[in-house]
Amino acid sequence: MPPPTLPTPIITAPPPQAVVVAVAPLDVPLVAVGKKDGAETARVQQRLLDLGFWLQSSEGEYGVTTAQAVMAFQKYVGLEASAAVDEATAQALTSTTTKAHGETNTGTLIEIDKDLQLLFIVQDAVTVWTINVSTGSGIAFKERDKNEWGKWVWGDGQTPDGIFKINREAEKGWRTGDLGDIYRPKYFNVGIGLHGAYQVPNYPASHGCVRMSTPAMDFIWAENLAPMGMKIWVHSDPPVL
Repeated sequence: MPPPTLPTPIITAPPPQAVVVAVAPLDVPLVAVGKKDGAETARVQQRLLDLGFWLQSSEGEYGVTTAQAVMAFQKYVGLEASAAVDEATAQALTSTTTKAHGETNTGTLIEIDKDLQLLFIVQDAVTVWTINVSTGSGIAFKERDKNEWGKWVWGDGQTPDGIFKINREAEKGWRTGDLGDIYRPKYFNVGIGLHGAYQVPNYPASHGCVRMSTPAMDFIWAENLAPMGMKIWVHSDPPVL
């Protein structure tokens, strides 16, 4: 059986002139903390939040969401995405004085930049949160279906560009998808969707879905940031219109 035909994007891409939000400069420069816990890490966490990079807590514990936020910031400013706060990252966090943003300047939507490997949550034309993601690897695959014995699943490993809408979701925890375990998915393009994953590396690694950390996926559900019908804009950089 051939793979399903992907739907045509439902609307044209929005214009690429983003709203820029200023952030107050830091009086005391940040210093490198690596991946250590502590008071300086709490300062790093608060700066990441101020700059729009989502994480769970600014209490100084260098956990999964802090590492993911650091990686997202490093991707955004063009540093090596190591997930550790080295001197270059500390300097960039100190000197950056605008909130992270995508390329859209209109509406409420989720924007996914495949070149940056970042997801932007946009409300009323303003990017409110930026989250680290991993999209399709671009490597063709043929694998056994995890749900149906004897069936094979294949595809091109791409996360297609376009603007779509959330049209299907599964709220409760982990589920076994055809290609493996996925967490609280929100689908927007046949079997391609946003979902939590065990691993969210610093490069495109999925079969085509948009991976993020499970706490980030919980946050999106808890805050109703990707309800049914929400627009999802997937693009390369520069956007393919």
